[in-house]
Amino acid sequence: MNKKHVAAYTAVAAMFGVMGALVAINKKDPPPVTTAIAPTGGPQHTAVANLFGQSLNDLEGKPQSLSKWQGKPLLVNFWATWCAPCVQEMPELSHLAGEDGGKHFNVIGIGIDSPSNMAEFAAKLKIAYPLYVAGMGGTELSREFGNTAGGLPYTVLIGADGQVRKTYLGKLKFDELRADLAKLNG
Repeated sequence: MNKKHVAAYTAVAAMFGVMGALVAINKKDPPPVTTAIAPTGGPQHTAVANLFGQSLNDLEGKPQSLSKWQGKPLLVNFWATWCAPCVQEMPELSHLAGEDGGKHFNVIGIGIDSPSNMAEFAAKLKIAYPLYVAGMGGTELSREFGNTAGGLPYTVLIGADGQVRKTYLGKLKFDELRADLAKLNG
């Protein structure tokens, strides 16, 4: 490769870098994509049955059966420490979970990340709800709930009857979430 080619490749790379920076600067957070899933009127959704059939490690490395969350409304948040919208919404999600204290619903986080990253993050932010380590297997689990793009954060609202009530792709809008939780318990 001669110096002309190197200079041309460098110029093209620099141009793409500048264009990427401009796009990032002008980018606004997209609104979350929400989906209401019609209850089946009978048995819980297959994705919910699969979720409750899982055993995932907690942040201390101890396996925990997710079946213990059956029978009560549950908010499942798929997240990662490297996901900026996930990190932004977690303090408010933690506050919401702590505020209710499991009286009307429970919140769990399923991390698509390494145990060490998750433990460090949770200790720093003092997350008030249980976090489980799923690694990349969490992406597949979220896809079962309709997250075809595999995007994060992805949150699933499950009724006490095991029916998926709503899914949220992207950073949560907490006014909408509180209204959905009120309807669920209303």
